[in-house]
Amino acid sequence: MSDDSTVDPFDGEILDLIVPASLADIRIDRVLSMLTGLSRSETSNILTNGGVTLNDKVVMKSSIAVTEGQRLVAIIPPPESGVVQPDPSVAVDVVLDDIDFAVVNKAPGQVVHPGAGQRTGTLVAGLLALYPRMQELSAEGLCDPLRPGIVHRLDKGTSGVLVVAKTPEGFLNLSTQLAERLMERTYLGMVEGHVAEERGVVDAPIGRSTRTPTMMAVRADGRAARTGYEVLSRIDKPHAMTLLRLQLDTGRTHQIRVHMATIGHPVVNDPRYGHRRERRLPEDRFFLHSTTLAFAHPRTDEWLTVSVPLPEDLRLLVPPTVEL
Repeated sequence: MSDDSTVDPFDGEILDLIVPASLADIRIDRVLSMLTGLSRSETSNILTNGGVTLNDKVVMKSSIAVTEGQRLVAIIPPPESGVVQPDPSVAVDVVLDDIDFAVVNKAPGQVVHPGAGQRTGTLVAGLLALYPRMQELSAEGLCDPLRPGIVHRLDKGTSGVLVVAKTPEGFLNLSTQLAERLMERTYLGMVEGHVAEERGVVDAPIGRSTRTPTMMAVRADGRAARTGYEVLSRIDKPHAMTLLRLQLDTGRTHQIRVHMATIGHPVVNDPRYGHRRERRLPEDRFFLHSTTLAFAHPRTDEWLTVSVPLPEDLRLLVPPTVEL
């Protein structure tokens, strides 16, 4: 899942790295095993199923050795079992705390739940330290044990608000609101180039890319996906960019990033679907921020709207004359 997805449609976690010198000339199945903790037979299955690319080319032979500087991307199936251990050292910025849920402001670079390449130090571990009863949601069979209370999530490179459930009632109600498209999710995103229309909608189905299985793409047989956008500012320096307010009508894996790239305006600094010009953001950070969530309170039906400001690292890329 992603900054724009619900919990169920994603088939695996993404491992994405540039091969360092320390791993050069080692068989790819062994490299995957070293990086993920999976057995050699498990990594061989991933390769056989076409889930690994080197420099965007699918690799299926376990015996191929990697080379320093290659980009290695793999779909790693989530663990079949396990639990997340609470970790009070993980910072959790709670914006709204309720008996049934909490709204948190996820920091850029923070991983929501355990997956490929990161099993510890996730947001879930920090949440469990604050709210131990969230673990009971997994025990009752409502959630994946590695994702207790997670209703939706944000990519590692995306910051901003997301809601997590603390009780069975909260989880079922909020998950239903998300599935029925009742929850409103608004993002701020900076994209490459000047978007011509003042506002518009990208209505294009999204599915797994057939060329690069570790990526998503617009596909005729994909799942319905719809993203609305509104131009807030067109920026000329240091190069042409457009600041957008984006509204998710659906939630698919990498939806905003795929849709913006499809119309020729990839998200600024997006390493997967775009390109980098004069990088002013860290390697894994792109200009996408979940700014507002609005939903009905699970018990009272009161309409709640929770917003957080654009973080400083992204605000620095916006001219001071632009009001947000």
